Amino acid sequence: MSSNFKSIPIIDVSPLLCNKWGDVENEGVSEVVKQLDQACKEAGFFYVKGHGISDSLIKEVRDMTRKFFDLPYDEKVKIKMSSETGFRGYQRIGENVTQGKADMHEAIDCYREVKPGMYGDLGKAIEGFNKWPDSPSNFYSVVGEYINLLTDLSRNILRGLALALGGCPGEFEGERAGDPFWVMRFIGYPGISDAKGLEMPENDIGCGAHTDYGLLTLVNQDDEIPALQVRNQAGEWIWAVPIPGTFVCNIGDMLKIWSNGLYESTLHRVINNSPKYRVSVAFFYEPNFDAVIEPLEFCKQKLGEIEKCERAIYGEHLVRKVLTNFVA
Repeated sequence: MSSNFKSIPIIDVSPLLCNKWGDVENEGVSEVVKQLDQACKEAGFFYVKGHGISDSLIKEVRDMTRKFFDLPYDEKVKIKMSSETGFRGYQRIGENVTQGKADMHEAIDCYREVKPGMYGDLGKAIEGFNKWPDSPSNFYSVVGEYINLLTDLSRNILRGLALALGGCPGEFEGERAGDPFWVMRFIGYPGISDAKGLEMPENDIGCGAHTDYGLLTLVNQDDEIPALQVRNQAGEWIWAVPIPGTFVCNIGDMLKIWSNGLYESTLHRVINNSPKYRVSVAFFYEPNFDAVIEPLEFCKQKLGEIEKCERAIYGEHLVRKVLTNFVA
């Protein structure tokens, strides 16, 4: 639905972490649910604090990301992404494409691993196993812990959003998102002085305007470098300035469909105007890979039984995006 918001709200989600999901009338839970509902209707973005993940781990993940991107290109390309890797691995600056233009960032892309035949023809394009860097040596172990914690956090936020929409806390469990797919991107954006030296005349934007594919995104961004921008209904770009100790959270295309458009997957982009190299780690919490996504009945009722969003299958949606998102 979106609005002409001028800032992005901060929500303390700690009551959702303490709740056993039996006491949905708990005053703290009710207040968080109300804030989530307002944020998703007005902006589609909010900051998450009170998430229970240590500042030291959040920073360590960023620091490891920066150390990897500091390596010589010959080292980074050892885990190069290709169609043979199921689109997992390292991509150099300019390989990622948004709206037909190459983006000014490099990245490591990771997906929940898909064994051959796991999803039949639906998942064939992204079958494969993640390519983890050898350096830093603890990359894999730290990231594994981080993914588990973010998965639990995302599940609890989604339970709050289910309540906000008028459903029960487990609305998105089972065949919808009880076995969630996930995607993680470790992203490096060159500083503006470095970017000028690169032959990229068609686009100086770190990542062009886009919406996210799935349910929820949690972004761990550098503490001191504003770069993420969110577009309001008036077309203005609002800065999602870094707030230490928080994640930036936004909803994706699949939650927009399930909510029947009550919640918007808002356009956003990244522009690094700083002379400093910026890192960002984005975790995408998704539906079950083969989930059928269509407006929930109680969300249609709120709009007079009008179905505002078209049905989708998450895996098809993801694969279609992935296959048009890279250059050779």
